[in-house]
Amino acid sequence: MKTIRIVAALAVAALVPIGLAACSPTTKAAPSASHLDLTVEDYFQAPQVDVYNKIYATCAAAEGDTVTATHVPGASLISKVLQQSSSKTLPDVLMLDNPDVQQIASSGALSPLKNYGITGKGVSPGVLSAGTYKGDLYGLAPAVNSLALFYNKDILSAAGITPPKTWAELTTDAKALTTPDHYGFAFSGINTYEGTWQFMPWMWSNGGSEKNINTSQTAGALALLTDLVKAGSASASVDSWAQSDVDNQFIAGKAAMMENGPWQIPSLTAVSSLHWGYVPLPTRTADQTSQAPLGGETFNVTNTGDKAKQAAAGKLVACINNAKNAGAIATANLYIPSNEAAAAAFGKANPDLAGFAKIIADARARTALLGADWPTAATKIYTAEQLSLTGKAAPDAALAQAQSGN
Repeated sequence: MKTIRIVAALAVAALVPIGLAACSPTTKAAPSASHLDLTVEDYFQAPQVDVYNKIYATCAAAEGDTVTATHVPGASLISKVLQQSSSKTLPDVLMLDNPDVQQIASSGALSPLKNYGITGKGVSPGVLSAGTYKGDLYGLAPAVNSLALFYNKDILSAAGITPPKTWAELTTDAKALTTPDHYGFAFSGINTYEGTWQFMPWMWSNGGSEKNINTSQTAGALALLTDLVKAGSASASVDSWAQSDVDNQFIAGKAAMMENGPWQIPSLTAVSSLHWGYVPLPTRTADQTSQAPLGGETFNVTNTGDKAKQAAAGKLVACINNAKNAGAIATANLYIPSNEAAAAAFGKANPDLAGFAKIIADARARTALLGADWPTAATKIYTAEQLSLTGKAAPDAALAQAQSGN
């Protein structure tokens, strides 16, 4: 997999309806009666920010409105949103990382998208679940991502190994691929939501649940990763590696396989000597379907109390999510359109991303079970993983300690 064929994506995606009531790629809604200056807040940075700014401006202009976008550092977005909510200074359209939707919706800061004719028809169930709170859709992501097992084709070929499909194969292959020059496997076990995000597929594969992590099923998943570190098949430094660090290790040839997402593809393709591929993450048994977590950002209408602006904001959110713009966002981020028909078309136009289109079809929303309580569970998960990976507690004891909050 040497190149990414994404040039045709926009043309293909634009042919696929997104199933929204406003601002479809082929039908313009009537301009608003009065020209409004809308505000949008997100955490995007260069170079993607230019793509989003263009989409915001074009969508607003189609309604006779203008838009001002503010780009906030990701780490401070939620605290700022909560402050804005209490001071009644929320933007008209708010972007949220999808696991934050329920928390913000529960605060009363968001307005249900059904009020603006947005149903999300045709969007994959996982995406809808990620944007839903207490039965109402509050946020919709135009494009999404997930996780896969990337592998170095040259290293695996030299060892006579094909990408593992099960936990047992991963354990055996990672050990066989470990040499003085590189580890067999790399992942992020950092004590942030990134660590939790990367742990979810292993927990789900073994029947574990975020509702209660103190179970034998989740302990088995944590033991898998901990044992890889203990055996020297994965670096002891994974407890401090973010996903970008994992990617750097893989690019440098210091890891034969890694767990990561499609947003890393540009850095991989930039190294001409690196020959790589990816497959779904291994599952506990061969008859299982890999279920990775769903990533991506939703767009939401806030409860500002200004009905005219909220109506215009609804049109803006619908337009951001139309097929053409979803394709542009997918292309800019190396994501997959959330609309199922658009995703299939995007995958056909971009064979190097077709595998992720299939992975995302089975991806799960992290907040599906817990809603607004997800952040608490996510913190418990990465806390337990840190205890286990650093040898401070056995997997089962680490999970018991983290679940109880002690």
